[in-house]
Amino acid sequence: MTSDSPRGSSQRGENFVEALSAYSRFHRAQHWSGTFGEFLRTVVPGNTRQLARSSHEYLWDMLNWFGKTSPGANGSNTGNGNGAANGNANSEGAGSKELFKRELFGIDEPLGRIVDYFKAAAAGSDVGRRLLLLLGPPSGGKSTMAILLKRGLEEYSHTDEGAMYALQGSPMHESPLNLIPASLRGEFRDTYGVEIKGELSPWARDRLEREFEGDFLRMPVERIFLSEASRVGVGTYAPHDPTTADLADLVGSVDLSKVAQYGDEGDPRAWSWSGAVYAASRGVLEMIEILKVKREFLYLLLTLTQEKNVKVSRFPLIYLDETILAHTNLAEFHKFLQEKENEALLDRMVIVKVPYTLSYFEESRIYNKLVSAAPAFRDVHLDPHALKLAAVFAVLTRLYKPEREGLDLSKKLRLYAGESVEGFPETEITRLRAEAPEEGLTGVSPRFIVNSISNAITRTDKKSLTSMEVLLALKDSIETDARMDAKAKKLWIDYLVLARKDFYNRWVKEDVHRALFASFEDEAQQLLDKYLDEVEASLDHREVTDPITGESRPADERFLRSVEDKIKVSESGKLTFRQEVVRKAMVAYKAGEKFTLNSHSRMREAIEQYLFEERRDVLRLVTSAARPDDEARKKISAVQDRLTSEYGYDDHSAKEALSYVTTLLAQE
Repeated sequence: MTSDSPRGSSQRGENFVEALSAYSRFHRAQHWSGTFGEFLRTVVPGNTRQLARSSHEYLWDMLNWFGKTSPGANGSNTGNGNGAANGNANSEGAGSKELFKRELFGIDEPLGRIVDYFKAAAAGSDVGRRLLLLLGPPSGGKSTMAILLKRGLEEYSHTDEGAMYALQGSPMHESPLNLIPASLRGEFRDTYGVEIKGELSPWARDRLEREFEGDFLRMPVERIFLSEASRVGVGTYAPHDPTTADLADLVGSVDLSKVAQYGDEGDPRAWSWSGAVYAASRGVLEMIEILKVKREFLYLLLTLTQEKNVKVSRFPLIYLDETILAHTNLAEFHKFLQEKENEALLDRMVIVKVPYTLSYFEESRIYNKLVSAAPAFRDVHLDPHALKLAAVFAVLTRLYKPEREGLDLSKKLRLYAGESVEGFPETEITRLRAEAPEEGLTGVSPRFIVNSISNAITRTDKKSLTSMEVLLALKDSIETDARMDAKAKKLWIDYLVLARKDFYNRWVKEDVHRALFASFEDEAQQLLDKYLDEVEASLDHREVTDPITGESRPADERFLRSVEDKIKVSESGKLTFRQEVVRKAMVAYKAGEKFTLNSHSRMREAIEQYLFEERRDVLRLVTSAARPDDEARKKISAVQDRLTSEYGYDDHSAKEALSYVTTLLAQE
């Protein structure tokens, strides 16, 4: 790869500084502090519903805020400060997946269920009293979902819509509204139209009485900004050794160094409020590998989600409002299911399965994301099919063998990727998924693929990696994997062969074919137009005018069948296929658009294969000559140049692609 010029690098640096400046201006939040009396007079009016939001309502508003502020989304970047809690902000929930779409691909269904959970919980349903458990294979996106939610909360808290206030210095960042006595909360509800549900913590009660003599109007209040690093509204707990894990990690413990100072273990000041549940108060607590913890941990967490309080020694019930997001792997979950006493715990969880994606297009997007972030890939060129081919292999390992007649793994994979497959309409996908609900919960992980490619890069002295080299790297990783038995290794290697034969061979031949014939796109469009004219004549039982002789003749059935045969349209299925093509052409015509190869994926494949067959002899002659003459040498050079300039290859991968296609043609 060529290095950037100093001028270009400088310009990008200026652009980045400007982007940082714009981000800073947009997220510059107004700090505020004052007494509770000042808070009631200056902040509460007009913002009461926003200030009284539960953790679920706050999360739901955050998701909708990202939906509004994402590029292309409707709505303004500045809000009225009322949030979705009062029904004003994106009440339909449109765009609430935008936060996740930045990093996660191909798992729209699980994301939809997660969004539905927050929507229902924010509306006050009983779902809000359930722990949200993400269940899936490793490297499937569970941790990324949790990270995105946490980062989203941090960013949202710096906006006007996400403004959050707390009692100054409170280790639980508790809401100032909790100061209002129970006897006055009815009047507060009648005045502002919201219900106060929280209770003061032992820490706040002690400070109120000790420092302010019970005068809650003098209690200091400040605006807070959620931050995992600062342990404000975002908490994370990862179990270490389950045998030595202590509940103090969650709820804190007596601080012996302060007992002597205050003289009483029951003094809130002598308690260490460092537990993860306090850090996550009013926000979200991420529980990593939750099913590895002791059962008493689970009971505490589930009681916290259901009752919104925790009980620790020496103190009354401590009110805490937070959303608990947990995740675990399948092995731990199945072990958990086998213990009958866990049934009550399962009943208090909302379980969302997060499988691997089954679309190889989306899987390749995951690799692109991982590759772009890896230093090892920065100076290495990957040919245009390398990641896509690896994705095909990965998805094949996750699929269940179909039992439908005429449907094999390759066709099933193409259906899941949104491609047209003869005899199987789009509605078939729903049925296939219903027949194999566990599909995607096993198979190769994205991490395995990227690690294999990384190993291939470190072993080569070239700054280029072809699709075939990627397949060889995957084969080597499978054969040297100590976790797999011989039978599993053979099966996965068979999938590599299937990916090469059914997908890569077609892709690389099409590239070389297009590069050999510069006018390919024009010829293909002309052929498509001819096919459409002949089909319309055939369906209408009318004759067409021959463009050369000017004479009328019947529709050219031989030509139609020769095109359709390339994608295996059967004689019995030709009428349905032709009607579908004409229907799509009419849709394009009514929309004022031209019916092109991009309008129908199967027609594109048929036309490309038809042209390829027509030119096969020319291609074989040019690429396979042992000693090419000057004319053949020029054509080979032109093909390589077009592959590099128009189709995403570099010199090394272009030569390899041409050599590979030559070998394929020799075998046919």
